[in-house]
Amino acid sequence: MPANPLPEISPDTLAVVAGRPARGPGSELNTPVSLTSTYVGGGSIGDGDLGYGRFGNPTWEALETALGALEGGSARTFASGMAAVAAALHLVPAEATVLVPHGAYNGTHAVLDLLAQQGRVRVARVDVTDVEDVRAGLAAAAGPLLLWLESPTNPLLEVADLAALASAGHEHGALVVVDNTFATPLLQRPLDLGADVVVHSVTKFLSGHSDVVLGAVVTRSEELLAHLVRHRTLHGAIPGPVEAFLALRGLRTLPLRLERSQRSAAELARRLREHPAVARVRHPSLPDDPGHELARRQMSGFGALVSIEVAGGAAAADAVVDAVRLWVPATSLGGVESLIERRRRHAGEPRVVPEELLRLSVGVEDVEDLWADLSQALDAARGRIAGAR
Repeated sequence: MPANPLPEISPDTLAVVAGRPARGPGSELNTPVSLTSTYVGGGSIGDGDLGYGRFGNPTWEALETALGALEGGSARTFASGMAAVAAALHLVPAEATVLVPHGAYNGTHAVLDLLAQQGRVRVARVDVTDVEDVRAGLAAAAGPLLLWLESPTNPLLEVADLAALASAGHEHGALVVVDNTFATPLLQRPLDLGADVVVHSVTKFLSGHSDVVLGAVVTRSEELLAHLVRHRTLHGAIPGPVEAFLALRGLRTLPLRLERSQRSAAELARRLREHPAVARVRHPSLPDDPGHELARRQMSGFGALVSIEVAGGAAAADAVVDAVRLWVPATSLGGVESLIERRRRHAGEPRVVPEELLRLSVGVEDVEDLWADLSQALDAARGRIAGAR
């Protein structure tokens, strides 16, 4: 099946129909789980002979077809989101300079720090909300360049002008990679905005049920795709067929889940602004959010993540997490259940993230139930902090 066999249909429909087996009387509706490590040989590899289980699998390929159709490129899946990040970072040669947002995902910072310690890359951190700051970073960098972007960023929910930054990156010869995990291809398609490569933690919104660890990389470049496949094969960063099957099943409901979650996220963000225990709310749906106007132009929705800063500092934020009963204290996001976490409890979290920041991943529960639990937890934490004084 080509990357996008029905380009005239909406992304919501593509999520349901892309990656299906060929239709015919008695055909299977879903690609089954292919549990094999070995294929019978006979032809040349590349001529329909998969060769070996580390080279390909029909269940992976069904998911890759669907995700490629949604992002508008060719997708390859990996064993985890971090495996996909590592593969994308290895697209540039040794001694390249990688520009990365100050507040990017801590796992991305961690692997970059490791590569820098090994002398593999140089790392420059930039403010991706400021195009001129990024331009200056690109101009000052030495050697080959990779511009790594997130929008919205994790967990500050900053919005980057992807088209302007991709253009600036290309002016300086940089490879431009966008982590699109938070937005998903339903809210923005970075390849259409000029990115060379898109990275996903499929674990999150795409699979959506907190039961899969998987990653993906998408590109329109045959050369880059070949590098990514080679990296996956030689490093053994291959997905499991069961995980690929579950992720594709989860992808079928992404439009419905995301519609519900981001609607609830916007409502919660609005209410949280009025709560006396909340010092700041970060969500692009809010008219006074710094990224609101850009997100409105660049995205087709504002996303299902909300970050809040709790008055009273880290102790108050921890008290909120301790007091919730419906929200789940956990470190992932994008599932059907709502999760809450104080991000700076992780030693590797960037220092630009406030100690009192809570990241909320809004699930598909009733918004009134979510609000009742969150507001009582905020009230309880406020009372505990006041009593301690």
